[in-house]
Amino acid sequence: MTAKERNLAAMSVDDFMKTGLDTDSDDSKGEESDTSSVDDEKKNATRHKGAKKSKVAKHKQSLQKLKESDPEFYEFLQTEDQTLLNFDASESDTSEEEGIEEDSDDVHKLPKKLQVASDDSEASSTDDGENETVQKKEKKTKGIQVTLKMINHWSNLIQETGSLACIHNAVTAFKSAVQQAGGASEGDVTKYRVEGSGVFNAVVRLCITDLLPAWQKILKLQETKSNKKQALPSTGKKWSKIRNDVKAYVTDMIQLMSELVDPSIVNVILKHIHNLVPYYACFPKLTKVLLKKLISVWSTGEESSRILAFLSINKITRLMQGAMLEPCLKQMYMAYVKNCKFTSPTTLPMINFMQRALVEMFAIDVNLTYQYAFIYIRQLAIHLRNAITVKKKETCQSVYNWQYIHCLYLWARLLSTVYPSDTLEPLIYPLTQTIVGTIKLVPTAKFYPLRFHCVRTLNMLSDATNTFIPVLPFLLEVFEVTDFNKRHTGASFKPFNFACILKLSKAQLQEKSFRDGVVDQLYDLLLEQFRIHSHSIGFPELALPAVIQIKDFLKKCKVANYTKQIKQILEKVEEASKIINLRRKAATFDLRDCKAVDAWEIKSKEEGTPLSVFYTNWRKLRDRELQFEIAGKERIVGDDHLPRIERQRGGPRKAGPEDRKEFAELFESASDDDSGDDKMRFKPREERPKKRKKVEEQDSEEYSDFDDEELDKLAGSGEDSGEKEEDGDDSSSSEDEDEDQAEEEDADEDDAEDIVEDFEMSSDDDD
Repeated sequence: MTAKERNLAAMSVDDFMKTGLDTDSDDSKGEESDTSSVDDEKKNATRHKGAKKSKVAKHKQSLQKLKESDPEFYEFLQTEDQTLLNFDASESDTSEEEGIEEDSDDVHKLPKKLQVASDDSEASSTDDGENETVQKKEKKTKGIQVTLKMINHWSNLIQETGSLACIHNAVTAFKSAVQQAGGASEGDVTKYRVEGSGVFNAVVRLCITDLLPAWQKILKLQETKSNKKQALPSTGKKWSKIRNDVKAYVTDMIQLMSELVDPSIVNVILKHIHNLVPYYACFPKLTKVLLKKLISVWSTGEESSRILAFLSINKITRLMQGAMLEPCLKQMYMAYVKNCKFTSPTTLPMINFMQRALVEMFAIDVNLTYQYAFIYIRQLAIHLRNAITVKKKETCQSVYNWQYIHCLYLWARLLSTVYPSDTLEPLIYPLTQTIVGTIKLVPTAKFYPLRFHCVRTLNMLSDATNTFIPVLPFLLEVFEVTDFNKRHTGASFKPFNFACILKLSKAQLQEKSFRDGVVDQLYDLLLEQFRIHSHSIGFPELALPAVIQIKDFLKKCKVANYTKQIKQILEKVEEASKIINLRRKAATFDLRDCKAVDAWEIKSKEEGTPLSVFYTNWRKLRDRELQFEIAGKERIVGDDHLPRIERQRGGPRKAGPEDRKEFAELFESASDDDSGDDKMRFKPREERPKKRKKVEEQDSEEYSDFDDEELDKLAGSGEDSGEKEEDGDDSSSSEDEDEDQAEEEDADEDDAEDIVEDFEMSSDDDD
């Protein structure tokens, strides 16, 4: 124990209370410690200030040395950033003292009054944000304004010297022009600023006309023939000097093409892109982006734009076949299927163009085409199998639609174009079975248009691949199912365009134009099918069942227009059969010799038959008519011997006095009864006596199923003698001809009377 503790122990309570505690000593010690800590802080502060002053002195010394060693850089600092040179130690001291004072106030003090945010403060904050964005935009839009003088100066230098600096300036100005068109992102800032349509057009014209020839001069690229593969610009020695400018330019060109809308301007850009394809080939990623844009234009653009886009696509794929052909085929096929969903007279030519273009692309690599053709034809067959097994409306609609039919057309055209090809020839059979199954899925009258489309694809395959496909049963079945003698209940003003129809409604099946269109389609397809096999050695046997069925149809059908068309086919088929029989009699080879048979058929095809000659002439006329129908023209005009169709304008022409005299001279030999009838013409129809009432009643009983137009055609074609011709009585042919002539004379007299009546009535109106 210490002495102090002993003293405390010896004290009594009263003594301890008198003396009190020794707090003064403790307080003095605490004060001493506080003063010592304050002194330490002051010493540290003075030390820190001394160190800072030493750092400032060192910095000034380094700046002085920099001025002596590199005066150019020192001048640059004076012009650009003077704060580094005008460094003041007092500023640093004050900042440090403020920092020390802030650190000393560690305790956070709450304000006496809390401020509440008001609407005015929010509005001011939004205004501040808008002002900041406006200031940013103003900074972005800052740049050297491009003028026409600058553009002309650049153009002259590029053409004369090929200046790389001018090319770079032109590319930069083009980038700002694309920004003006709306194809740039928000963060892009360019050196130049393009304002006004005139300057914009001048910049684009400069780049399109001058940049490509200048680059070719710099790289010293030689023009290659069409047969040889073109060398890429990246093989040039000076490619590294212009690579960045080329990449920026071709990238901006893609953006500009996506922003433009006017077809004429788009066509100009597409032509320029076609010339830039070798430069795009140096950048594979950009080439993929370009392909997507071109395929979009190829499938949805205007007609001329589609053609130019396809030319660029074809050039890219042939130049980079290994890397670009496969993705290009996928994208083009998907675009084709997507854009052939709806078919009309306006869209059908575009769909046919896409079909032929896609066939040309598939024909580049047959081995790669087989993989995709096999997969896609198998998909069509799977849809058909599901429709046959499930037999629901949804599954049938997955087959009976325009996309499915156009896909059948595509693969049939591909196999027909590529033939002979050992790689793709095995796909003919599965495609044929798929088409035949499509016909048999719903074999009703309302799907006759779809049946005719499928038969046309089969004829295409059979003709191009020399493959026998039994198509005639699907056509002759229409003659048996359809009643062509039935009177129609509806009338239509326009004929059906079977090229743009897949299904007919119940009301359309009752119209007269339905039967007219069916007969026209049967005439076309039967004639084509017979023509395909008309040179074959077995044509008479092939045509015999069809000839029998056609004759049966001619006996049952009483409509002159229909029988006249089908009779024409029958006559040509019989002529071709006779010629083939004569040629077979002259042949001396054995039928088991396949090579001899093939040679005979080739020779027979070269010599031709009456049926093939007739079909070629008819096909030319028919194609010309279809073209005018698609174009919507009202008049067929040409230098050839095609008929001319001209519509009268202003109504019928009224007869003059000379016309009346001519008609009076024509009918001077008329009977007295007719002259008596002339007196009754000016009376009302109710007071006129009825003429030939019995004859009209007989005609109405015999031809109750026909309208007035069909009766006139029947009277003109002499169908009344049909039953006598069936009995085979050749002796009655002269009598029938006399009766026909008598009927025609009576009909002519009636028509003449009506014409005279019309002219007399018109003359009275004029008076």
